[in-house]
Amino acid sequence: MAVYNPASLKAEEFINDGEIRETLAYAEANKNNIELIDRILEKARPKKGEKGWVCSGLTHREASVLLACEIPGKIEEIYKIAEEIKMAYYGNRIVIFAPLYLSNYCVNGCLYCPYHLKNKHIARKKLTQDEVRSEVIALQDMGHKRLAIEAGEDPVNNPIEYILDCIKTIYSVHHKNGDIRRVNVNIAATTVDNYRKLKEAGIGTYILFQETYHKESYLRLHPTGPKHDYDYHTEAMDRAMEGGIDDVGLGVLFGLELYRYEFAGLLMHAEHLEAVHGVGPHTISVPRVKHADDIDPDAFDNGIDDETFAKITACIRLAVPYTGMIISTRESQAVRGRLLRLGISQISGASRTSVGGYTEKERPHDTEQFDVSDQRTLDEVVRWLMENNHVPSFCTACYRAGRTGDRFMALCKSGQILNCCHPNALMTLSEYLEDYASPETKKIGYEMIERELNRIPREKTREIARQNIEDIRNSGRRDFRF
Repeated sequence: MAVYNPASLKAEEFINDGEIRETLAYAEANKNNIELIDRILEKARPKKGEKGWVCSGLTHREASVLLACEIPGKIEEIYKIAEEIKMAYYGNRIVIFAPLYLSNYCVNGCLYCPYHLKNKHIARKKLTQDEVRSEVIALQDMGHKRLAIEAGEDPVNNPIEYILDCIKTIYSVHHKNGDIRRVNVNIAATTVDNYRKLKEAGIGTYILFQETYHKESYLRLHPTGPKHDYDYHTEAMDRAMEGGIDDVGLGVLFGLELYRYEFAGLLMHAEHLEAVHGVGPHTISVPRVKHADDIDPDAFDNGIDDETFAKITACIRLAVPYTGMIISTRESQAVRGRLLRLGISQISGASRTSVGGYTEKERPHDTEQFDVSDQRTLDEVVRWLMENNHVPSFCTACYRAGRTGDRFMALCKSGQILNCCHPNALMTLSEYLEDYASPETKKIGYEMIERELNRIPREKTREIARQNIEDIRNSGRRDFRF
């Protein structure tokens, strides 16, 4: 059996099955050990330093103990600390994005995805560049500034050249006051050379879900196609970073395997990136298996209820305090609302998970990757966030100002990101309010902006932000950033 080594570049060593099983046994044995749990909670608790909040984070073994904990009072304490960490690092800002599905052609046989090769009754579609342009205009007309592009794995229909052409098209569309300022990419594991091309194309974060870290289950769930190669898939982030992409996003599909196993594997992957590259994951996503064409989530017997889902989210926040956490429209408004306070910092809004879905008047279902639970408009989501004291942010400044990778992490870990992110969030919110919001949302939005300006720590930054917002309202100028 391979020895656990987070600094190794071999998947079987940094995601070591023996280490995970020992971790789960240790967590089970100590799930009611109050003395140990108190020490772990004290370590996780954010502490005020000279320059801002400091959070130590937790090892995968420490976090696993908290996830296994069954003591009601301690579970509530986990939630409380998660909320404190979220506010210390990310404040009450929530970044908003939308997925853009380019193609559902795929050569893989993934058992949990309707795009699998053997699904013959799903309509296959690939956007032309003109169709990409139309989808982007539709998204800009909602107010979106940040996209995550998605495509099945198909070297004939979806080669890297096609993805690069789509990125170029997306960035080229300037409609009214609309611009897509950042494109994240969620495509299949690829080569260092291809990651280098994506970096040169100006992408934001490269996102790849592991689906499951349990190798035996992974091989069974991916019986055919290039994704069957567990090692190649699991080592993709290392190749991405070798290719110059310094912001990467992890995620597992909860429900495919026992959640405690996945949780430990996910945190070990984060520790590996820190050990090898000095930069942990920029984001961690927490999707659950959902119904889709040809897919019944009840066929997977590892589903998790809402309470367990909340606990997973909170424990990830304690373990990896610096990472952005993402929840999609797979989840309902109620679930998303609860998890926003436990660590989530990014959400999708008005998402359509079908190819060409944004230009269709009615929500198409024939090419959806999964059923969308939260079907509200972007205006409704923005207003809901503000009504619950969250600041909707359309900011993409860090990526255009070079604050990525270790530079972003240094700001985040020192608690100084507030001086950049909060004014940028308020200015981009003002852009949204002026260009896209309903009268009710606009009224609520400017009331929030006035309150939130006073939370910017530096007086000079606060006054510059205030003046910029006035310019947005009065002169039509757009795209300010710190």
